Amino acid sequence: MKLIVGLGNPGRSYVHNRHNAGFICLNYFARMQGIRFDKKQSRARTGLGEVAGNEVVVAKPQTYMNLSGQSVSRLVKKFDINLDNLLVVHDDLDLPLGKIRIRQGGGSGGHKGVNSIITELGSCDFLRIRVGIGRPTTSEGSTEVSEDDIIAYVLSDFTAEEKQTITKVIPGVSEAIYCLLTEGLTAAMNKYN
Repeated sequence: MKLIVGLGNPGRSYVHNRHNAGFICLNYFARMQGIRFDKKQSRARTGLGEVAGNEVVVAKPQTYMNLSGQSVSRLVKKFDINLDNLLVVHDDLDLPLGKIRIRQGGGSGGHKGVNSIITELGSCDFLRIRVGIGRPTTSEGSTEVSEDDIIAYVLSDFTAEEKQTITKVIPGVSEAIYCLLTEGLTAAMNKYN
């Protein structure tokens, strides 16, 4: 069984935030695969389905981003998921808007949701699809901004121009998830990184 988790914040006010790129991408993937988020369990909205012969659980933690690990660790235990079969889709400040990167393991890169998952699981050895949202810049064009500026940036909605870019990327993330499930990590990295 595979567990695919999209990271974001629950609630209407966060729906179109940059920080909700994981939710946005997972919603699209689930819709394309005919999977509905029709259960609430382990502090997440979940759906169960089959994708290319793989039994799949899709999940959106409802704990708020910084506590995502509480939900993910419960889901891993509940469904007896090997960490090789855990995929986390999340936003990434260090990637340009619209770029995606697939990798296994590594640190959190400062992402508090990923850090929470690593802490709760006691391991960083799971798959990630990072969706670039770019970094905020100052009025002088510098990327040296304060922690408060970063928080305000990730918790604000995509601009109309950014939305056009991200809308084009969402199907690519869905294809990358499908490729990971059907062809494995190396093929997916070669195709999408």
